[in-house]
Amino acid sequence: MEQLLVETPSLTYPVYIGENIRRHSAELLKPLLSKKSRALIITDSKVGALYGEELEKTLETILPTSLFTLPEGEQSKSIEAYEKGLTACIEENLDRHSVIVAFGGGVVGDLAGFVAATYMRGVSFVQMPTTLLAQDSSVGGKTGINHRLGKNLIGAFHQPEAVVYDTKTLETLSDNEWRSGFAEMIKHAYIKDPEFLHWLKSNVSTTEDMKNSKLLQFLKRSIAIKAEIVKTDEKEAGIRAFLNFGHTLGHALEKVSGYGQITHGEGVAAGMIFAMRLSNYLELSEWDINNEKKWLQQLGYPIDAPTLYSPETLINAMKMDKKSNAGKLTFVLTEKPGVPFLQTVNESDILFLLKEYKKGGDFQ
Repeated sequence: MEQLLVETPSLTYPVYIGENIRRHSAELLKPLLSKKSRALIITDSKVGALYGEELEKTLETILPTSLFTLPEGEQSKSIEAYEKGLTACIEENLDRHSVIVAFGGGVVGDLAGFVAATYMRGVSFVQMPTTLLAQDSSVGGKTGINHRLGKNLIGAFHQPEAVVYDTKTLETLSDNEWRSGFAEMIKHAYIKDPEFLHWLKSNVSTTEDMKNSKLLQFLKRSIAIKAEIVKTDEKEAGIRAFLNFGHTLGHALEKVSGYGQITHGEGVAAGMIFAMRLSNYLELSEWDINNEKKWLQQLGYPIDAPTLYSPETLINAMKMDKKSNAGKLTFVLTEKPGVPFLQTVNESDILFLLKEYKKGGDFQ
């Protein structure tokens, strides 16, 4: 088992990473759970069917525990599902000394975290991610839900008190889910760690390579990169915004395709390549686009997804994203690996690039 500490101005908490450690979650979490009155596990239908009852029985050795299950998928990251989560808290008699356990992927973690942030003005919660994508979202305290007009527009910063990451649960993931989560690892490498990026490019050329014996190592490094950034900027007043590399266009692709058609990681991968094109076009970088694109396409990412939609539709979706500022579009760009920066971009430049891309133009 690997362990690291996430330090933020509001809270310091442990992250445990290892195979089958969910079975030892009562022992790992005992310092926290022994002080709590009740626990509510929030999970989805897939994870709940596989591991829900097991976890409930494990935690019940320490405190009264109940299980609330949502339908699997992005559609559960909604106002309606949020209300159902709050109703479960009330019906299970949770008080201010209770704890919510988010047991699932990024959707469950974001929703359960937001329920915890707002129920009785905030109760404790624990992240128990079960997907590769959730290695990113489970650390850092961002919680929230989608609105029909945009992704993650409703939410709060609320740090978990612990993260228990059982890598055994990753074995049930589809290749699409592996790719979706791995895109966030790639993003961390692009913005913070050129050496890690080189290692990934040298060792990972297929989806199967993502699942190799070194998974624990690059999970720990990826989480550590995010922890370093969050330690300095907990609430995205500065450098934490760099974690949005690829997300401006990525979120737009998720929205216009209908949530769930293009995975989060697929959108981010396409968004990172577009950000490289944009910074080259603005003469702020000299990325070898073809080289970067070739690697990501080899891994199965739909890099040309932006060409499937009208440029105007994508721009309107980007304007609704929480990263826009007074209607202006702000992108995280990178001069080179490890050197990210924020750039406000003219809509006309983005429109031009998207139109040329759709016509088949390939900007270096």
